[in-house]
Amino acid sequence: MSDPLPPLAELRRAAEVFNGFANADTSWLRLIEETQSAIDLSQAAHRTILLRWLNSWGCRIRYPHEGEPAPFDDGVRTWWAAWGAALPDVDLVHLTDADIDSTAKAYSDLAGVEVSAGRSRRTLGPTAAAKALYALRPNAIMPWDAAIAATLHGDRDGAAFGRHLRLGRTWATAVIAEASAAGTAGEALPILLGRPVSLAKLLDEYLYVAFTMGARGDWGTEHGEWWKNGNRG
Repeated sequence: MSDPLPPLAELRRAAEVFNGFANADTSWLRLIEETQSAIDLSQAAHRTILLRWLNSWGCRIRYPHEGEPAPFDDGVRTWWAAWGAALPDVDLVHLTDADIDSTAKAYSDLAGVEVSAGRSRRTLGPTAAAKALYALRPNAIMPWDAAIAATLHGDRDGAAFGRHLRLGRTWATAVIAEASAAGTAGEALPILLGRPVSLAKLLDEYLYVAFTMGARGDWGTEHGEWWKNGNRG
């Protein structure tokens, strides 16, 4: 399957959809404020903030009652001790192959973190792991959900997530080049599109609109034609 290369016009259309959502960025801006733009999961307060933010994004991770074990808190703390220092702190366009390979392994481990025990034992899973990595490294990590992963990669394992980041790097390079040719610096794209998020998230929002909303019929068939008709750059 050929990979879509969304032109700037498609990113603008997706941004307009998100700009139309009431309180679209409220929880994200709260997370940034409460962590001072630097999540440190060695801190219990930051683990709680991350859990609350993931649930605000639809992850539905159970909060433990007082006195119960807290597997999310314990598992994320252990994962952070192993992987926190290895996560890339660059823009998506500057990720190296080594950065991507390491992040894919970190993603696999994070997806397997237990978040609830007992009869309903549950792990964090692929979508929540990708969202958590985005929260930790918003400039570098392009998240996904089940619909996006299935459409683009046919799987949600670590290898697929590595392919997703490579695809994002290719897209980011192309979008920045297009914006530069039109007289806009790459770092000004969020301002141009009216979104207080990184280019990595702008690309994710395009995918959410094109595939996740499209799969539900929320986006309208005319917006899916750009992909279906082979307009991939």
